[in-house]
Amino acid sequence: MFENLLQTGSIGNAALRNRMIMPAMGSAHVTMDGHVTDELIEYFAARARGGFGLVITEYTFVDPAGQANPGQLAIYSDDFIPGCRRLTGRVHAEGGKNFMQLHHAGRETMEQTTGQQPAAPSVIPCPLLGSRPRELSTEEVYDLIEKFGDGAVRAQKAGFDGVELHGAHGYMIAQFLSSYSNKRTDEFGGDITGRARFAVEIIKNIKEKCGKGFPVCVRISGEELVDGGRQIAETKAVAKLLERAGADALHISLGVYAVMPYLVPPSNVPVGFITKYAEAVKKSVKIPVITVGRINDPVLADSLIEDGIADFVSLGRGAIADAEFPLKVQENRTDEISPCVGCMTRCNGTPGVLPGDYGVSCAFNPFSGHEGSLKIEKTDAPKNVVIVGAGVGGLETAWVAAARGHHVTVLEKSEKAGGQVLPGCMPPNKTELARAVKYYLTMCKKYGAEIKYNTEATAESVLKYKPDTVILATGAAPIFPNIPNEGIRIAQANDILSGSEEMGYNNLVVGGGMVGLETAEYLRSENRGATVVEMLDKAGADMHPSIAFFVFKSLKENGVDIKTNTKVERFTVDGAVCSGKDGEIQLSGFDNVILAIGSKAYNPLEESLKDKVSELHVIGDAVKARRIAAAVEEGARIAVSI
Repeated sequence: MFENLLQTGSIGNAALRNRMIMPAMGSAHVTMDGHVTDELIEYFAARARGGFGLVITEYTFVDPAGQANPGQLAIYSDDFIPGCRRLTGRVHAEGGKNFMQLHHAGRETMEQTTGQQPAAPSVIPCPLLGSRPRELSTEEVYDLIEKFGDGAVRAQKAGFDGVELHGAHGYMIAQFLSSYSNKRTDEFGGDITGRARFAVEIIKNIKEKCGKGFPVCVRISGEELVDGGRQIAETKAVAKLLERAGADALHISLGVYAVMPYLVPPSNVPVGFITKYAEAVKKSVKIPVITVGRINDPVLADSLIEDGIADFVSLGRGAIADAEFPLKVQENRTDEISPCVGCMTRCNGTPGVLPGDYGVSCAFNPFSGHEGSLKIEKTDAPKNVVIVGAGVGGLETAWVAAARGHHVTVLEKSEKAGGQVLPGCMPPNKTELARAVKYYLTMCKKYGAEIKYNTEATAESVLKYKPDTVILATGAAPIFPNIPNEGIRIAQANDILSGSEEMGYNNLVVGGGMVGLETAEYLRSENRGATVVEMLDKAGADMHPSIAFFVFKSLKENGVDIKTNTKVERFTVDGAVCSGKDGEIQLSGFDNVILAIGSKAYNPLEESLKDKVSELHVIGDAVKARRIAAAVEEGARIAVSI
């Protein structure tokens, strides 16, 4: 099985041990002035050790004017070579190959980042960032071509096996390639050939300076998804020009900053949603084509290679979620792959539980991004560990502690493990959350952590196990507001989602945060009516913008009315009386109210267990209602410390 993924391949003269690639992704594991850190080295070395055929280090700017974000890797001077050489040395020592992605932001940056006005092919601001760029002169364009070539020379000196040009997502190379952002009338604009000349000349410059055998991959968007942007027919023509210029592979992505939700898509977007563009490009060129975009399952990845859609697959956030994805595929341990569920948290800006921890990690695998500091090591003094609660925080704690050699018992009051994730995976497009629970159960079984279901823990029952360590992962309980009710049926959102309470035919959802909006989405998927009321002036304030984009799109298409600045004062027999900016609001015609107004910590055992066990910890929502990532990371950190 997976013989297609596991077959060898090559990009230029770089021989790769399999068809799985870790693509370039910003990590925030870099110094603020662009130098490699020990943390970054361990991060990439882990992916090489985990079996990826090629590791492409994150986007690396070739010119100070082209920096997109603070803390981005740099290669604009020889000062950066020694650190990069340390990185490639580790990747090679682990059996991997390493490309550097060369990048210039163009208009997709701000003066606060670079200290100067952004430069671009034409005076057209980035729709997302808004900074007005200046237009590059023809002479400056040629100078920038040289800077890309010089960056490649430095990468070669640092030991990289090749480079990738970032010509996707609306950055400088993409800006030249697209009529959406390139209105030039010199040799770098006008027709397809003119717009492609910048990329073509960069490839030629690199080949001239580094040798024809030095591999150059180009990442481009198959389509840009904006009015006036490049579409697939033109991309196929551009691909031929890049191949003729000497490109050794093409990496087909999607979009520009103006359509950010599609660049790093959440679970609302189907898996493999842009592979069709790679398939189209592959029909037009003879060089290898790499596909990317929500490829998070080895069966899907193998199928893409087998069906000739692409020659290689990039496993972006899948590589963040599990550094050993390829190794587990090779050893047929796919149930042990920590899955990417598209949650958009620790890989996309949500900080860790420790102060200052803004680097990339994974909500369900906190060891990611902490490879040098957070390790599972066998204990010399096994303990008897009791964990109360089999939500994801408790399960993470359980398997990690058991893997270290502790005797672990988990007490779970319900008949299933998973906690809040179980109702959380019920809305449309959230099913992948269930994969995380399945993964945790696999790991608990592997390492012998015992889960006792239908077991309501008390201080007395916990103490019967004679524990050395007790970890309370009892989660949170939904808030029930003190609002007068004249008779309408009321249920909590989690009870509706879990099926323990019946949904109405026309439901009034109170609370317009993530839970309320996704509950409304679930109701519409069941052909039930839903209206959402939110007391704040904005719904979805607690949602990642990309998730909110797709959820609001779905709710609008399905006719869900969202009323903001609307506070429920009392419930009636068929609705509610609310107050708003313009006075009283009467809502009627409903047969059910669903509450989604938040949760509060549920921690009934801490006081009664204090001073009765030698080691007592509280994690996750039992401390304070927060995101899943906090519970999982707190559990992992305790598990490696006991």
